[in-house]
Amino acid sequence: MSYRTLTTADVDHFLRKGYVKIEGAFERETAEEWTRTCFRRLGYDMEDKSTWVERRIHMGGDHYVEVEQFAPRVFDAMCDLLGEERIGTPVRWSDHFIVNLGVGAEEPWQPASPSTPGWHKDGDFFRHFLDSPEQGLLVFVNWTDVVHQGGPTYIATDSVPVIAKFLADRPEGVLPGEFNFRELVGQCKEFEEATGQAGDVYLLHPYMLHAASQNPLRLIRVITNPPVHLKEPMRFDRENPNDHSLVEQGVLRAFGVDRYEFRSTAARERVVPERVRRQQQMRDEELRRVQATS
Repeated sequence: MSYRTLTTADVDHFLRKGYVKIEGAFERETAEEWTRTCFRRLGYDMEDKSTWVERRIHMGGDHYVEVEQFAPRVFDAMCDLLGEERIGTPVRWSDHFIVNLGVGAEEPWQPASPSTPGWHKDGDFFRHFLDSPEQGLLVFVNWTDVVHQGGPTYIATDSVPVIAKFLADRPEGVLPGEFNFRELVGQCKEFEEATGQAGDVYLLHPYMLHAASQNPLRLIRVITNPPVHLKEPMRFDRENPNDHSLVEQGVLRAFGVDRYEFRSTAARERVVPERVRRQQQMRDEELRRVQATS
């Protein structure tokens, strides 16, 4: 099978480890501009840590770019992983920044393990099924350098089979608050840090368990993690096995089969997460701060 940008090694790595890393997906200068805007919105001085009131901030936003134009290699890789015809459009990135300015800096640094707090699967806005179209890919966009002990996201690279089997056993679906992530990550043994430079992008299987890490170096770490949606639910029983996307193949690989029939037994539903309300309140405060200084 031919791919737009992924190599054979990339494909093999995605199927074994659940992710690919696209280095230098966009210019460092662009990343730095977005980061400066992030700090202006926060009202923080990038050079003065005494102004960094909060250590971890999940921001809302309203500035969007089309990934196909902004980072074409990333868009091509998304198409390689999912099939362009199956991707819900438009595919956009926004300034919904996730900022880590020193989480856990006062505590001894701990490497990734099942005991790391905060392991989760993304998707707090829908009922989860094995074939859910709401999250076709998990994405980490680096707007700053992300280094060891500087707040990289921890990933459990053997968690895709764990989540696949968990969801396959629950055709009625699972609401975001119904996952026992501590028990699920307890089945995992392989952990990595999603480090990289400003402009790098990680594309991960949507079943990848991940967690925030400490930032004892108190470096500026800014990322976003916009989901990629699908037009329709995934399928694991396509007539031609070659028609399965690489994300679907990752699930089939977990089951050790070429085809798998899945039928949900409950209605799909959307959930309004509390973070949306918090982000709107934060955005209102940002606008008032900007108006007060203009």
